[in-house]
Amino acid sequence: MSTPSVLFVCVKNGGKSQMAARLMKAAAGDTHTVHSAGTKPGTSINALAAEVLLEVGVDITGQTPVPVDPQLVRNVDLVVTLGREARLDPVPGTQFENWDTDEPSERGIDGIERMRLVRDDIAARVTDLAHRLRR
Repeated sequence: MSTPSVLFVCVKNGGKSQMAARLMKAAAGDTHTVHSAGTKPGTSINALAAEVLLEVGVDITGQTPVPVDPQLVRNVDLVVTLGREARLDPVPGTQFENWDTDEPSERGIDGIERMRLVRDDIAARVTDLAHRLRR
C-alpha cells in the first residue's frame, strides 16, 4: 500500500497551509507524505502562526513559503485548500477539498487569540483527515 500524500494550499503559504502541513506531520508522522504551498506565496512565515504552533510543540520557523508546483498537484492524492481565497483548477485523478477555516477576525478577534483559534480549527481538521486517510 502506498503512503497517502497531501498538499495543503493557501494564498501566501506563510500561515494556514504551513500550519496544516506541520500539524499533519506531527499527527501522522511518516504514515503520510505532506506538502504545503501558496498560490501567491509571500516572503516569510507569519510570526503569529509560528508562535502559536510552538505552543503545541510544532516548529515552522525554518520554513519558507513556496509556490504551487503543478506537477506536485498532479502527483499527490489529495489537495486541501485552506480559506476562501486560494484557488486551484481541478486536476483529473487528484482529489480536492476546501477547508473553509475559522476566521475569528470576522468576529472581532485579532492577534495571538485569532491565530490560536485558527490553529485549533486546523488541528481538528488535520486529525480528522489523518483518520480518514488511514482507511
